[in-house]
Amino acid sequence: MVRPVDSERPFRPAWWLPGAHLQTIVPNLSLWKRRPMLRRERITLPDDDFLSLDWAPDPGGPVVLLLHGLGGSSRSAYAVSLLRALHAHGFWAGVMHFRGAGGEPNRKLRGYHMAEADDPREVVMQLRRRYPRRLVAAVGVSLGGSALLHALARDGGETLLDCAVAVSVPYRLPIAERCLNRGVARLYQRRILEEMKRQWRRKCRVLARLDLCSGLDEMRSFRQFDARITAPIHGFADADDYYERASSIHVLGDIRVPTLLIHAANDPFMTPDGLPAPEDLPEQVVLECHRSGGHVGFLERAGRRYLARRIPAFLSQHLQRDHDRR
Repeated sequence: MVRPVDSERPFRPAWWLPGAHLQTIVPNLSLWKRRPMLRRERITLPDDDFLSLDWAPDPGGPVVLLLHGLGGSSRSAYAVSLLRALHAHGFWAGVMHFRGAGGEPNRKLRGYHMAEADDPREVVMQLRRRYPRRLVAAVGVSLGGSALLHALARDGGETLLDCAVAVSVPYRLPIAERCLNRGVARLYQRRILEEMKRQWRRKCRVLARLDLCSGLDEMRSFRQFDARITAPIHGFADADDYYERASSIHVLGDIRVPTLLIHAANDPFMTPDGLPAPEDLPEQVVLECHRSGGHVGFLERAGRRYLARRIPAFLSQHLQRDHDRR
């Protein structure tokens, strides 16, 4: 049984975290609670590659798949917070690590990117076959939210999920790239890029392809990494082609499952003019845009995380409704 959650209280940002950057940095560096005990499962993919899932304990409720952001994992602060909150409200939650993430280099050259819909869909299909009587939802954060939106749009009316939430998605990647190349935001790019490089080096060692690491140390931007690695490996002509085709703004209109989009107008990864307009959103998709919150921050005045309150509330509402219909 999913426990009810108070969804009526609006988000009130912590007064002691003014501006976009403090709301982004502090919540994502602070692990105020220990991680729940997680069980790792390896999922075999159709091309004989694999990825890993980290599962929290199963309280018997609906399954919720959490898709991490670029360079993230089940150790990310937002993932720890959401795993604990979802478990506390009766959901069985697990983090899906994209290929090469989670500390395990995968077997193939292929990795993950902003429009990676195949692997989330495959994992959900396996979960559906394994647990045919359980409802299944997904929550995607940043890159994971972008990948989730692409997966939902590909399914259209035959969606595999019962509902979904996407947080702090960079809907227009050309705008996001410009944002991350100016001011303080360059520090976020540097930090994430270093993790991407570490993942790529581990993969090159596993594949015995150290030649593919040539020039890696000189890369200083996402564009350089995407032009050399992400785009050619995943079938894009170049970085510009990748940024345009992988921008989730183009696919929102094809989504037919109840989906909540949570965003902050001061997100340093995206300017407000890059957000979806009302005409971009189908009836089933709702954009909740707050004046503050940063990028995957949303720390409230009492030091609580808004996402850990709002997301279980949305899932409870829609999954309970689906359960009652069944």
